Amino acid sequence: MTSGKAFTGSESAKKPRGSVAVFILLWIASLMLRRTLTPDESKGDHPCEPTRRKNVAQLPKMPTELSRTHRTAWRERAAARVLFLEQQADRERCRAVGDRADQCQRERTLEGIARQLEEARNAISARRRPFSGAAALERTWANVRATDVMLLTLCAEEDLPGRSADVLSHVEQHLLPADPLRIKVSAVAERMGTKGPLPGDRVLLALALSASYDGLDAEFSRVRSLSLILRVATFFVLIGVCGLAAWGWYCPDSLNMCFLPEGKKFAACPSGEVPLNPESVPSDYAQRVDVLVTEAAGLAGAALMVIASLRRIQGTSSPYMLPLSAALLKFPTGALTAFIGVLLIRGAFVPGLSDLDSSPQIVAWAVIFGAAQQLVTRFVDERARETLSDVGRPSPDPEPDGLKPPKP
Repeated sequence: MTSGKAFTGSESAKKPRGSVAVFILLWIASLMLRRTLTPDESKGDHPCEPTRRKNVAQLPKMPTELSRTHRTAWRERAAARVLFLEQQADRERCRAVGDRADQCQRERTLEGIARQLEEARNAISARRRPFSGAAALERTWANVRATDVMLLTLCAEEDLPGRSADVLSHVEQHLLPADPLRIKVSAVAERMGTKGPLPGDRVLLALALSASYDGLDAEFSRVRSLSLILRVATFFVLIGVCGLAAWGWYCPDSLNMCFLPEGKKFAACPSGEVPLNPESVPSDYAQRVDVLVTEAAGLAGAALMVIASLRRIQGTSSPYMLPLSAALLKFPTGALTAFIGVLLIRGAFVPGLSDLDSSPQIVAWAVIFGAAQQLVTRFVDERARETLSDVGRPSPDPEPDGLKPPKP
């Protein structure tokens, strides 16, 4: 009886402690929720809102879709570019011309600029979904570049010489030296510095700027297509490697990677040594994890080569991570080359390496074959470097046969 009361008393003493702990947790959660719903204004103003001061003229508030945090670098840069173009459009909207027809055309152009910038803002602020980043990026910058061309058709006459230098810089980066637009823009930019613009110069500059943007889009398109090809190839090679590992797990005897060294009382497999059995055939010594161990060793060898190749990787202004796509292809390729290399040794294809003596020796050769994937993927690395070097550097025109210098 006494023990029963003591037990009941101890349980009743524990209940208030549990309720107090729950009450404290609920109180802390309510404080945190209240703090997130009502931001503290005493610590400072929001970085995207004007400073709250008394008796000071307030600046216009930033649009809500542009004041949010985008969390990606290209979206932040595009949002800043859109704001800059909006300011340029507002500047042109305040400037009026005497001719009524020209004023009506300017209003229509400004309406088109507003629609272009609205499309760019929608692409920047759209909800990010898997595999939708490239589409949003292309949509954003296509509208931004179209807005830049349209603003060139509206700028004042005194601003054309300065804009011609900017257009010439774009044209020299993305158009071929023998392109007619590049030649004409070079002549126009040189003449504007001394004699001023002529009536047809504005249209020529707008066409040249649009053509240079088309050339930039073509360069980025090649980078994007190669990056996509490498990612798709990585995916299919990874599927093949996983399929081989599953095949070796469920049917280990069909992918026998064990060696029977002479004078030894065990069979050397990638996962370890197995004692010999007089009644067993060589395929009976295969283990489920042999293929998986071999591929893991090849993966380690490929990782070493990726680390060694990082010293040659350079940064790029391209929005598509082509060097990363080329590096990711090395990992499943290393696992595949390790499996194929050990299988070739197992089949006595390589002279002098028909019998490996121990499991560490098999794993070591798998690491070597995994690192040897560099012999295959180095062509992919060279192609990626060539594609990235072509961005902003138009290739020169091939010389005609009659103009080529004679070979010595």
